[in-house]
Amino acid sequence: MVRHNNEYTFFIFLVLLNFSIIPINLTICVYGENMINVLHTKTPPQTLSSPFEFEQNCGGSNRLCIKSANVTLTTIYANTDHEIISVTRVVADPAAELVDCYQFTEGTQWFGGPEFRYQFWPVQHMYYEEEPYLPTHPQNMALSERYWLSGKGVYIYVNETNPLFLDQNNYRDNYICLIAKNKAPYRRRDSVQLDYELGVFPNPKAAHQHVVKNHLGKPTGHPNERMIRYPIWSTWARYKANVTEKIVESYADEIIANKFNNSQIEIDDNWETCYGSAVFNPVKFPNVSALVRRLKQKGFHVTLWVHPFINRGCEPAYSTALNNSYFVKNLDGSVQMSWWQGVNAATIDFTNPKAVSWWVARLKLLQNLGIDSFKFDAGEVSWLPQVAKLNGPLDMQPGIFTKDYVEALAANFNDNIEVRVGWRSQELPIFVRMIDKDTRWTQDNGLPTLITTLLQMNLNGYVHVLPDMIGGNGYLDGSLNGTEYPPKELFIRWLQTNVFMPSLQYSFVPWDYDNETIAICKKYTDLHANQTSEILNAMQQAITNGTPVNPPIWWVDPTNKEAHRINDEYLLGETILVAPVIEEGAISRDVYLPAGTWFDPNRGTIINGPKWLINYPAPLDTLPYFKKYH
Repeated sequence: MVRHNNEYTFFIFLVLLNFSIIPINLTICVYGENMINVLHTKTPPQTLSSPFEFEQNCGGSNRLCIKSANVTLTTIYANTDHEIISVTRVVADPAAELVDCYQFTEGTQWFGGPEFRYQFWPVQHMYYEEEPYLPTHPQNMALSERYWLSGKGVYIYVNETNPLFLDQNNYRDNYICLIAKNKAPYRRRDSVQLDYELGVFPNPKAAHQHVVKNHLGKPTGHPNERMIRYPIWSTWARYKANVTEKIVESYADEIIANKFNNSQIEIDDNWETCYGSAVFNPVKFPNVSALVRRLKQKGFHVTLWVHPFINRGCEPAYSTALNNSYFVKNLDGSVQMSWWQGVNAATIDFTNPKAVSWWVARLKLLQNLGIDSFKFDAGEVSWLPQVAKLNGPLDMQPGIFTKDYVEALAANFNDNIEVRVGWRSQELPIFVRMIDKDTRWTQDNGLPTLITTLLQMNLNGYVHVLPDMIGGNGYLDGSLNGTEYPPKELFIRWLQTNVFMPSLQYSFVPWDYDNETIAICKKYTDLHANQTSEILNAMQQAITNGTPVNPPIWWVDPTNKEAHRINDEYLLGETILVAPVIEEGAISRDVYLPAGTWFDPNRGTIINGPKWLINYPAPLDTLPYFKKYH
């Protein structure tokens, strides 16, 4: 839709999404000021330009109909098994608004889109109301790649330079609408452009592999093996901001006493003299070097929670950064913003190389104290003063902030860092953490979303997923400092769900419960460690071939419509299928096995799929999982 002063309106309807077309025979019709008709059947790429011919009849089940006054079909490509259409629309009026809407058809599942608090899978029933399509925090959209994929093998990929807003099941029910317009948080442009690619493939796996190769990219390496094999122990959920030297060391001693391994211990929130000082509070941590030495003697690596903010009044850091223009400014020159630990603060500008050098140098001084690495927080563009004025191309702003942030961290620190954001940064060999999960059983950011978020991140190319802490964050009434412990059952089921994901992250501990909990958690923590070679192999396949580390189960049976619907199972590579219990009070569950021969380690049986296993027994100490039998 284009909105000029005369309120001219149009839609794009994609009929092709309803059908699998092999071989491809595509007719394209464009109506409006420029009119085009092209019959395209397995011919080489071509460029379409004026003058255009008019074709009135654009019906038929195998045709793509585009109705528009401002559209250029720049390339059309087809071969025997797939077809790709590139659509570019430009309006010279900066007040214009472009809206292209595509219908979700009955019986076809859709995947992709942003990471989200209410993370459903498949995604066609999710709701967005003109959401700016950037890494933002209010709805946990820390990852927001512009990519959607259907079970029919059709994909949509939108260019990152567009000022894109996502509207789904709002403007039109059962439609996804791609909106381009000049509106915050984007910088104003002289024209409005919406360009994207449509692809049709035999199945979703083939389509996704094409998108990885041509758009998302492959990781260049994998995170530190120690972080994969042994648990990370964070102070956050258990202690919140109440960390001290004594608490950290006592926590480490508990881990050792209960005979659990570790990759590292993370000192989380409120270790600084003030937020952004990058200096340890001497009252809470009187001798950091001695503490770190003792922790390392006990077998721990030591990492710190770090954020990109400096609170006003945190001196001399704030004044140094302000006087040297190291903070992000808005178009009015203001640096003021707020975050969860500061109502008057500013954000380091990671698009400014001098600001990055200064900020990184302060963290290197912390490493001189023996700190091994860092847990990096935030990075969403919604934490910037609006509308942000950044360095770099105008059409990449403000998303370039997130990209430059994570690239600076990966370039300056080692392979056992973690971040929680990404924007066109799938190639980095680091862990990307799920957004904070809440301690509940529900789809409202609770245990079920551990699986759906895992699948969502993998499909967006972020395959080195660091699941959030076992049991969730335990926020008491939403408070950052109050703590509510997860129930025993939720804690154990959370760990079981996590076992075949790339890493385990504890904060709440098994010995807060009873001996049964300790025994079950030891069993599954060891099971995870024993899967290290499988995880590393899946990561190497991602590096070599661009495949997900934890795909949806349809990955091994891509045309299976039943498998497309499954949202509570996942794979490790292509060899292990995991079907955790995620429902409170359940001691059994139905399990769907896609095509193939599967071995059940719990019962020692071999099963041929596709097949439903009804009421598979899964008491509290049992995790249903299956290995591909060769």
